[in-house]
Amino acid sequence: MRHRERRKDREAPGRSRGGFGTRVCVAAGSHGRALSFTLSPGQAHELPCAYALPHPPIHVVCDRGYASHEFREDLWSRRSRPVIPPRRNDPEVACPGWAYRHRHLVENLWVRLKEWRAVATRYEKTAASFFSVILIAATADYIKA
Repeated sequence: MRHRERRKDREAPGRSRGGFGTRVCVAAGSHGRALSFTLSPGQAHELPCAYALPHPPIHVVCDRGYASHEFREDLWSRRSRPVIPPRRNDPEVACPGWAYRHRHLVENLWVRLKEWRAVATRYEKTAASFFSVILIAATADYIKA
């Protein structure tokens, strides 16, 4: 029983509204190319994955879903500048518009990765094989550029 539960946690499919799914968090470079990926279950939030950035970039551009005082403090402690707009009910924070406009690079990266049907629909049963498909798609995207 214990082996089965550990295996279930390792495979990263999680229950969400639409059924089983997996969230993939990506760190992209300044030219919109993938640097690293992390997987989490579908019902989990992406914020814990964002703490696992491999190296501290100069600017971390995120949408309002990542607006958290603790996350901003963590980024400042790693000498990164958070570019995260505040939620509507939060107090104002510095969010330079010129840097936030580059968020489209990550959105465009996801569009290119989801051209691969296996990435868009997750046919693979294990997290390792799904992660491999994502890495292959990202490598092909990197080579194509």
